[in-house]
Amino acid sequence: MGNQGFTVPIRGPNGQFALFTINDDCDDDSWKRFTETNGRALILIAHVFNQKALEFEPDRTPEISQALSPREVDAMTLLAIGYNRAQVANTLSISENTLRVYIESARFKLGALNTTHAVARALSRGLIVI
Repeated sequence: MGNQGFTVPIRGPNGQFALFTINDDCDDDSWKRFTETNGRALILIAHVFNQKALEFEPDRTPEISQALSPREVDAMTLLAIGYNRAQVANTLSISENTLRVYIESARFKLGALNTTHAVARALSRGLIVI
């Protein structure tokens, strides 16, 4: 691994998420010139690599998930950015018990084992954005 890096996050057509990363061991000025000169091409290359990777499993279908309600999205988003349950409940002007119902409903819809898993699945499927 080099001391410099460039990463392109990629969202696939069915909610897939990938990262394309390149790195090198060079000085800061050289890396800055390289990324400024080649940044757009690297983004295009990243998407071509991702498209080719998706072709390895052409019959793979995305996991079907139920849509989250607007309140479930709000709750999951606030949890994803680091709020604790009390802060989320206060921000949404609801009780912690009501918040628990939203979280449990989102967990069920996402097929998640716990709240952290639910947040991760919601993020990976593009249901919430932070």
